[in-house]
Amino acid sequence: MSADSADDTGLLEVVLTKAGRTKIRYPAALLSDDGTRLTVRAPWAAEGVRDFGFVRFEPGDVFTEHYWRDRWYAVKEVRSGDGTLKGWYCDITRPAVRSGAELTVEDLDLDLWLSADGKDVLRLDEDEFAASGLAESDPDAAAAALAALAALETLARTNAFDTLLA
Repeated sequence: MSADSADDTGLLEVVLTKAGRTKIRYPAALLSDDGTRLTVRAPWAAEGVRDFGFVRFEPGDVFTEHYWRDRWYAVKEVRSGDGTLKGWYCDITRPAVRSGAELTVEDLDLDLWLSADGKDVLRLDEDEFAASGLAESDPDAAAAALAALAALETLARTNAFDTLLA
């Protein structure tokens, strides 16, 4: 049972913010909310295709997204429209906040990619994180973000990533 509702069915609006501004908002089906971890499912919400070189996000892709109220990351399982697992995209974020039908998450620039076969573990956007100034403006948050990235990378490299989602 959720901290917000006795009925954990329906839609949530996911609001991803960055540097105090809304980056994207999209509807997602609420799959579960145990008071600590929320899981939602949503189609690729951005316009068109986003090709990162190591993976393409495109219309038809489906994201099963796991958010925590007590952890500094979100883990997004990415599948193509035919159900083929592409991998996991992990955003380093402040802990998620749910208020009614809205789930707000603040992106802290750092990301991690784990390919479906487990062979590719990529730390992403470290330059953006450094340029964000978070280390100077909120050193505790910066330290938590770096610790979260290191923890996710360790799980990915030791084939223990699935323990997060069990």
